[in-house]
This record gives sequence, C-alpha cells and structure tokens, in this order.
Amino acid sequence: MGTTSVRQRFLGAATAIAVVGTSMGLAGCGGSNGAAKDVTLKLVAADYGNSPANSSKKYWSALADQFEAKNPGIKVDVDVRSWVTVDSDVAAMVKKHQAPDIAQIGSYAGYAKQGDLYSADELLDIPTQSNFLTQLSEAGQVDQVQYGMPFVASTRLLFYNKKLFDQAHVEAPKTWSDIKTDAEALKQQGVTTPFALPLGPEEAQAESMMWMLSGGGGYTRDTDGSYNIDGAENIDTFKWLQQNLVGPGLTGPVAPDKLNRTPAFKAFTSGKVGMLNGHPTLLHEAEKAGIKVGMVPLPGMTGPSKASMGVADWIMGFKQNGHAKEIGKFLDFAYSDKNVMKFVGQYDLLPVTYSANDVMSADPKYKDLKQFESALPSSQLPPVDKTSWSAVSESIKKDIGKAVEPGASPASVLGGIARKATAAESAD
Repeated sequence: MGTTSVRQRFLGAATAIAVVGTSMGLAGCGGSNGAAKDVTLKLVAADYGNSPANSSKKYWSALADQFEAKNPGIKVDVDVRSWVTVDSDVAAMVKKHQAPDIAQIGSYAGYAKQGDLYSADELLDIPTQSNFLTQLSEAGQVDQVQYGMPFVASTRLLFYNKKLFDQAHVEAPKTWSDIKTDAEALKQQGVTTPFALPLGPEEAQAESMMWMLSGGGGYTRDTDGSYNIDGAENIDTFKWLQQNLVGPGLTGPVAPDKLNRTPAFKAFTSGKVGMLNGHPTLLHEAEKAGIKVGMVPLPGMTGPSKASMGVADWIMGFKQNGHAKEIGKFLDFAYSDKNVMKFVGQYDLLPVTYSANDVMSADPKYKDLKQFESALPSSQLPPVDKTSWSAVSESIKKDIGKAVEPGASPASVLGGIARKATAAESAD
C-alpha cells in the first residue's frame, strides 16, 4: 500500500512509559512571570459523538477547564465540528491565514509540506513523544520528521444484528457471496437495510478502502506507493457492489452516495440494518440500544480479507500564532494516561500510546475491544503520509459513491478520481 502498516500487537508491545503532563522543559522556555501576556489557544477538533449527549465538545471543554486551572495565563478556545466538514473547515481557515493553534482532524501531511506545522519534537516532552506506538509515530512523518501526532486508533470489522440473522436463518458471512446471500434473506424478512453502504461524504474514503482491501486492491501500489485508485481490482470491487448489492436493492432506501456513516450507524442501533462495516464506537452504541451484535473480520472474495483497514486520527500544532510552548504544554497534558483513557473509553477506541494500551489491556471492562486489537497487526493505514492525501481524500468523499449507482461506469468514476489524485501528487 505504500503506507505504514500496523504489524505488531498494540497491547503489551513495550514497557509502559510514564507520560508526564508537564511543561516542555526546554532551555529558553523560561518560567511564568507577572509580565507574561495571557495566551488563548484555538483548538478545532472533530466530533466523535452522534448526538449532543455524547458530543466530543464535552470532553474537550472539560479538558480545557482542567488544563486552564493548572496553567494560569493559558486559555483554550474549543471549537468541535462534524467529521463531515472539519477537514475542509480547517483547510479554509489556513487558506484565510486564520489557522487554529491546534487541530484534531484526519490529515496532516499537506500542512507539513507547506511548512505550516511545528514538528512533534518542537512541542512535546521527550516522554510524551516516545510513548507513541512506533507504527503510528512513523505514519505521522513527512521526510522522516514527525508532524502528525496520533490521537486515537481503530480498525474495522463487519457488524451484524444477531436477532435479525437468527430470524432470517443465516450465519455470519465469510465471503462476498455470503454477504449477498445473507442480505437477500434479510430483505425477504422485511429488514429495511440488509447491508448499509455509507459512501456519502462523511467517511466514503474509509468505506471505500475497506472494500478495496477486501477485493485485493487499495489506494496505492505496493511497488512504489503511487496512487492506484482505478486499478483493475478496485474497478472489479465497485462493479460487484453495484451489481450484487446496490442494483438488487439490498442497501436500503437511501442511495449509498447519499448515506453518511452517522445515520447508517443510527439505523443499525435502531435495529433497521442487518450488516455494515463498523468500528469500536458502534459496538458501544449498539449495546446501549439493546442490539445483540456479532462481529467478524471483513469478508473477502473467497474468504476473510487478508488485510483490514487501520485508522489513526491526528493532532497537529500550527505555527501561525507562534504558541509552541503553550501548545506543547496542552498536548503533554492531553496525552496523560488519564486523559487518553477518558476519551477512548467513552468512544470505545484504541489508544495510541504504549502506556495507555497497557492500562486498557489490564482492565477487563475493555475485553470487547480484543477482537479489534487482533485485526490491527494485519491492518493497513490510508496513505496519510502523502502530502496530497487531504485533497485526494476530499475528492473520494465527493465522488466515489457515484461508482455504484445503477447504470454508472465504475471504471469512469474511479478513473476521474485517479486523474485528480495524479494531478494532486504531481503538484506536490
């Protein structure tokens, strides 16, 4: 795939490293004094919740309050936005020379290439930076310098509603053919959406990558890491989806290119969806809603997919306002085990530090995440280290759902995206 793969188990991979939530301790940082001016950090973050009740704004606001109480003179202005728009919102801010001090979003490499970001070692204490899982730390590098700091990680499994499957007398799928057969049986039982296929703009790039990997393809070539979006395997994958799921009406009443992840997940937790690809947060929400969930590795053409998709979201510090010391203090605080576990525990995600993973491993309340952990060693990350990935990802979000529309040409749609990707890569 040309990207950093997660090839070893996250938990117990190294001795726990204590994360020190203190200031940077660099020569020249200086101590506090009465003449120092107050600094307000602008933080833009993505919302991992699916309702006001579990919005990430609550986490970040509480974290900011705690940090401010321990660091007089530094305020944190929290701005939490939907995943549908947060990446493009931050891009627009940067273009207008109104960059936030800290952004927690999906892509960092383009900003690093433009010289907009502080490197991780300009911000973090050594114990904080060295505590990142090695694979994710490397995935955050451009030209062997880390700019993207991993925030949370996850991988994907196929979720199914056990009750609906029992009623339809079908078993968990292992192949694409099984998915089709199960979906047909579910439809005969009156299930509204036998298989939810969210290729709308919220997270089409992730849903697409899962299917590409299970079809033997991917976004990039193994040989040189160049884009391969319209490769033969990918075209065949989208043809299969079009002809076997979308065309026969097995993907529900909302067209895939109009279906976003959040409403798809809500439909699953409402008992209206038989199957869909999901991440750990969905498991938590489904169990709260009383849905009995089964989970299996992503099915492939002839058996379980050889590779699952791994995901890491990123934090980055922008140079524009010159607040390196204050950004570093906040991030060292945010990456303490207590604060990391508070976030990942709320959304059933995987931590990105060795010490927090050791905490999770030792706590039996996280046993449901073991299956996701097992999928991580063979998982592959999107090409987040490419400086063109942000623009390419936006193009995928916008257009790739059209590839499965009845009557559309998957080759033409993927070819159009591929040409834009090649142009974006050449421009860098």
